[in-house]
Amino acid sequence: MITVTRQKVMAKLDSFPAMPGTATRVMRLLSDPDSSATAIEQSVRYDPGLTANILKFANSAYLGFPQKIGSVRQGIVRLGWKRVYQLVVASCVNGLMSKPVPGYDLPPGELWRHCIAVSVATEQLMRRLKLPASEETFTAALLHDVGKLIMGSFVEEGFKRIEVLSAQGTSFEAAEREVIGIDHAEIGAQVLEKWLLPEGLVGVVRWHHEPDRAGEPNPKLDMVHIADVLCLMLGMGTGREGLGYKPSESAITRLGLKTADLEAVASSTLQGVQELSELIESPLDSTKRVT
Repeated sequence: MITVTRQKVMAKLDSFPAMPGTATRVMRLLSDPDSSATAIEQSVRYDPGLTANILKFANSAYLGFPQKIGSVRQGIVRLGWKRVYQLVVASCVNGLMSKPVPGYDLPPGELWRHCIAVSVATEQLMRRLKLPASEETFTAALLHDVGKLIMGSFVEEGFKRIEVLSAQGTSFEAAEREVIGIDHAEIGAQVLEKWLLPEGLVGVVRWHHEPDRAGEPNPKLDMVHIADVLCLMLGMGTGREGLGYKPSESAITRLGLKTADLEAVASSTLQGVQELSELIESPLDSTKRVT
């Protein structure tokens, strides 16, 4: 039965939407150190949703620039390659992640709110640790729960058995594996592989609940893991998973975090989530929007 269910999950993965064409082109350009702002502008200028998001973000109070700008090229230069990369990914998955997610009991918009919160918390952790901003870490944080979009209906079917295991002390993702044959982190990693995203991103998504099982220590993974748990503890995106998650003590030790650091990150995350989520509204390629 578990094998059959896993096969059904994999079949659903096969039909999962590909990364929109605009996103693929722009991300390729942004990953090329020889790309120019002009080349990037030419790739995004005919996508009204992304154009609007770049201008909105570049002129937002979130970034704090006093002078308003009106051209996409100026927006790209102001934001920088890393921010534009983040914005492309966020605009691409917004519509997908704003849907309700059955099985996890997440109403419309709640998965998106959680993923935005984890992205904000991850950035706050990087600042707290005085680490350079990383578009890969932000993107992994934003996409860490994409597997729930595939797993939702299967979790709903098997929830009574998952609930029994959880009540006995089994973690939610381990209960998913036992009942369904795969968990949302593993299938999420396979989505990223399908989208041809970097291997480092795939690994963070795969092990974001279990960083100590990932092999080599990975600060990006540790930060996304801790940010995810912090946001769940703040009540953002808990759904049926509840408040059972705790951050890995090993991950906290590896990063050198103190209780005061975690409290500061939690506070700043609450302040930043609403503004950032409002800045990213329109998904890419609206004519090809996934339904």
